[in-house]
Amino acid sequence: MSDQTGQRNNASKWRWVWILLAIGTLVAVGGFLAAIEDTADVSATDAGPALQLVSFRALEAGDVNASVEALSEVRPRWSAEIRAAVSGRVIEVSEAALSGQHVTAETTLFQIERTQYETAVAASELALQEARLALLRAQNKTTITRRQFERDGIQPPNELALHLPELRIAEGGIASAEAQLAAARQQLEDTTVIAPFSGIVTERMISLGQTVSPSEPMVTLVDDTRFELTVEVSRTDWDLLDHPIAGQIAVLESTSGTPLGTAIIREGGGFLDPTTRQYRIFLEVSRSENTSVLSGGFVRVILRGRTVEDTLTIPSTALTRTGHVWFIDPDDQLVRQTPDIIFRRADRIVIRVPQGEMTWRLATTPLGFFLPGQQVAPHMVEGN
Repeated sequence: MSDQTGQRNNASKWRWVWILLAIGTLVAVGGFLAAIEDTADVSATDAGPALQLVSFRALEAGDVNASVEALSEVRPRWSAEIRAAVSGRVIEVSEAALSGQHVTAETTLFQIERTQYETAVAASELALQEARLALLRAQNKTTITRRQFERDGIQPPNELALHLPELRIAEGGIASAEAQLAAARQQLEDTTVIAPFSGIVTERMISLGQTVSPSEPMVTLVDDTRFELTVEVSRTDWDLLDHPIAGQIAVLESTSGTPLGTAIIREGGGFLDPTTRQYRIFLEVSRSENTSVLSGGFVRVILRGRTVEDTLTIPSTALTRTGHVWFIDPDDQLVRQTPDIIFRRADRIVIRVPQGEMTWRLATTPLGFFLPGQQVAPHMVEGN
């Protein structure tokens, strides 16, 4: 019993020894660290923080020929769904009527059975001959009656006595018969369906042996030689154009900037679009060796503008998302400006010269920490 009590006392004694040793070690480390901090070398200097390096381009104010750019869809001048003008069975389908075929104007596309229309023409020609015979009889009757009254020295009592109403009816019969004959001949001619203009057959809806009725669609034909474009511009852009614009040449480019040719401005202005409230400009394009536009595509139309004085041309990257540009003044301090943008051209922006006397050193890459009046270290870069 006494041995167990002694063992417990010894264990308790060693526990306190280890605790005291740990406390002593902690105090010694703390003192060592405090001594190191107190003896750290701190050198004082009068030099301020390094200035931020800012790249800039030197700009000169000058005159520039304005231009206005807009997107437009290329549309064919003529696009028609050709329909049957008469009824009948289709007895011939030309190779030119197949989808994808290029046809020229007056090319035969379909042939509809002609028999009934040839019969109608023959009947109308006979009716015209009969009407002419009736007119001759009426004229002869009127002539004989008039001579008889003259021979007797008697004044005809009325037009009926001279058979003039019958003469007028006979003359009207001639006009009616001629009109019926013209209509019959037109129907006979309509049995041959031809292309009204040159273009591409985009869809065929009729097959050989099928019976068609009037106004039934047969093919869709799209002009591929002449195109039209419509451009909408704002009032500001309209004022930039060189007026009058009718007859001027506009440059066409693809959306990626590839040259496609030119277009002629047919007309422009005169009214505002009721939805967008913008001016509309109408252009036309004729296919040639130097023009490679396709119907249905989108193109960039570049319209020639007037000369604008006192401008600066800056890269588009110099314009911040908040619509500001940064200049560096003669004291190497940043100046923030809200530019008056005149127009954009590719990756360039043309602005009016800001107010104030300063050297036009433009910060090419504005950074988020720029502040007005901030002192910087300018670095000039080459470029336009």
